[in-house]
Amino acid sequence: MNYQYTNEFRLNLVEWFNKEKRDLPWRRTSDPYKIWVSEVMLQQTRVDTVIPYYNRFLEKYPTLQDLAFAPQEELLKMWEGLGYYSRARNLQAGVKEVVEKYNAVVPDNRHDISKLKGVGPYTAGAVLSIAYQKAEHAVDGNVMRVLSRVLHIEEDIALPKTRKVFEEAVEMLIDEQYPGDFNQALMDLGAMICTPTSPKCLLCPVRDYCIAFSEGDADKLPIKSKKVKTKKVQFKVFVAMNQEGQCLLEKRPSEGLLADMWQFPMIEVTEKADSEEVFQENYNVQILNHIDKELLKFKHIFSHLTWELECTQVQIEQKSELPDAVQFLTIEQIKALPMPVPMLKILNVLN
Repeated sequence: MNYQYTNEFRLNLVEWFNKEKRDLPWRRTSDPYKIWVSEVMLQQTRVDTVIPYYNRFLEKYPTLQDLAFAPQEELLKMWEGLGYYSRARNLQAGVKEVVEKYNAVVPDNRHDISKLKGVGPYTAGAVLSIAYQKAEHAVDGNVMRVLSRVLHIEEDIALPKTRKVFEEAVEMLIDEQYPGDFNQALMDLGAMICTPTSPKCLLCPVRDYCIAFSEGDADKLPIKSKKVKTKKVQFKVFVAMNQEGQCLLEKRPSEGLLADMWQFPMIEVTEKADSEEVFQENYNVQILNHIDKELLKFKHIFSHLTWELECTQVQIEQKSELPDAVQFLTIEQIKALPMPVPMLKILNVLN
């Protein structure tokens, strides 16, 4: 794209954005903290899902300091249902660094902001361009899709090294006067017009500069190799009640999937062992009777893993001391704890 067309491309794109942009709560502020929160929530999550979470979150934690020193269990409860909980933990860690090292001012340069926990190249560019009006690239899936079509880039976007190609493309095209609007325009264009399937090319404000449109192959781009199949794991979930009506609950380890979240005991189903025997042995309890053998059966899909869950409700008695991170709690106490979505589904059946 030569300089004249580059100029026209960015002008048309920014003009379209200012007329058609979605009215989103994080677009009513230039506070870098609030923009940072929105960008973290929007990773892997749809816009309409994020809006109520974002509003509640900032009502609870209106400043960096409020979030930095919030109890982690409270934070995870606020994040409950959004998934990918490491985002919340990393956000809090990054915010704490800003409070402690940068006097509660989010850094306004890529070098420093990129050192913060959980801040990758995209989040750094989004905050810098939108909050600070710095001409920095912010390349996500929407941006790669749009530019792969506009510039007819045929590199595989599933490969990490390809991102550099798109970052350089944004650096070439970006509107230095309105970098925040430019980056958000590319994102909105990808979300609203230049969609993964059936792109609405006739409504596109920059179709005159799009090579894929003129070649007639916009639906063939971007090129993306397929992911490896996700692993399936079967679990028996025990909703185990004592004679006082309290339920056995377990806190997950502080590292790994769903770290520090609470769950009903889960036993992986294998041919080698009986799930009930393993449950009784691992948790130092005895099953007295079955309240509901088939309480609930469902799948929960993570990005890399599928849980197949079969839930059973049993009455138990404690035989010896419970293991660490395991305790009996009332349903009301359980409701106050952060739990992952599959466990909330089970909890809802009990109510």
